[in-house]
Amino acid sequence: MIMKLIVAGSTGFVGAEIIRQALSNPHIVSVVALSRRPAPTPQNLEPTADLTKLKSVTIDDFGEEYPDSVKEELSNADACIWTIAITPAKSRLNTWEQTVKVCRDYAIRGIETISQLPRGNANGKPFRFVYISGYNCERDQSKKPMWPLRDYLLMRGEAESRILEFAQRSNGALAVLIAKPGLILGYGKIIPIAQRALMTVIGVPKIAVQEISAALLDQVENGFERDTLMSEDLSRIAAKHGGKK
Repeated sequence: MIMKLIVAGSTGFVGAEIIRQALSNPHIVSVVALSRRPAPTPQNLEPTADLTKLKSVTIDDFGEEYPDSVKEELSNADACIWTIAITPAKSRLNTWEQTVKVCRDYAIRGIETISQLPRGNANGKPFRFVYISGYNCERDQSKKPMWPLRDYLLMRGEAESRILEFAQRSNGALAVLIAKPGLILGYGKIIPIAQRALMTVIGVPKIAVQEISAALLDQVENGFERDTLMSEDLSRIAAKHGGKK
């Protein structure tokens, strides 16, 4: 599949790694890096990387109506990987309202906007949208996930449900994948002992940023296995491509 890919949140470390790998993928002819700041040139590019495929597109506020100039740049895309979020650790540095806005409302506005843009090259194939959530996020709002992250996990789970429901109403024009990784590790990152112990207690696995990026690129290119993939699923899919790239 020859495709145009949008990476929302392109200045974050997951978005940057997705872009790095996408620039070496011969089946991806255009990579739109969507963020509030211009996307930097990815580091550690492969020899086969083609920087001419990369277009940086900025937007002031993901919660407002997208400007026509941005919509034009996003038109005729085949897929979007949405990486924008505030992690549980960083949520303590933001108000709850801001955390909800970034993690839930931005994504809903994004899928509603991008999925409705012109796609002259669709050829009957659905637009593919990936929302990166979290391993223990809970869609059932009657449940009580582990404190002190209860509200955060329920909020992210609500976002998952609303995105899936939006896709169900699209009459096949939209396909959604909810990716639920564990702790995402950057290049050479070492997990502190206390954090490792906590991950073991609450049952959160770890996955390298190279792995989740390879897995998600596989899914947007070849189609989604199902609408939800857990961390172990993402690691398995990445292993088909040699694991960490």
